Amino acid sequence: MLDDMDVKILKLLQQDCTRPVAEIGKEVGLSTTPCWRRMQKLEEAGVIQRRVAILDPVMVNAGVTVFVSIKTDQHSLKWLEKFHEAVVDFPEVVEFYRMSGDIDYLLRVVVPDIAAYDQFYKRLIARIEIAKVSSAFAMEQIKYTTELPLAFVPTGKGQDTGKGQDPGKAQEAAAGKSKGKG
Repeated sequence: MLDDMDVKILKLLQQDCTRPVAEIGKEVGLSTTPCWRRMQKLEEAGVIQRRVAILDPVMVNAGVTVFVSIKTDQHSLKWLEKFHEAVVDFPEVVEFYRMSGDIDYLLRVVVPDIAAYDQFYKRLIARIEIAKVSSAFAMEQIKYTTELPLAFVPTGKGQDTGKGQDPGKAQEAAAGKSKGKG
């Protein structure tokens, strides 16, 4: 179970995982060694899965985002495994979800342009039989973050887990408590 200190550390790491441990410790009120130990435990527990660099998609020529909705009429385990293997092989697919509702799968694909998406589409349908594919090109990215909301983390101190409350208000309240307010 995580505690308030873990949540503070996670918030800072989500914003910039390259910050020195001493700086993070100072901000959350820990010395370097205890802060480092907590970070190690969060990694060992799988809370922190990996540390990565977030790239500018335009600067790496992958500035076109396409949301690809896929419907299939085949729901056998064999088809499912073949489809998963095919999709994982495409570096253009940066997110891949099995869905409920009207579509079976949703992919987020990044490419340089429509021609590159067309090539991706042709390679995909050559590898696997799909009943219906619908592609939607993002016109503008309004919000993008890799930071997960931490207001819902149960901290084991009898606090509300955030269920049913506005995450923004819960985070504001948590921030106020961490600064000695509220």
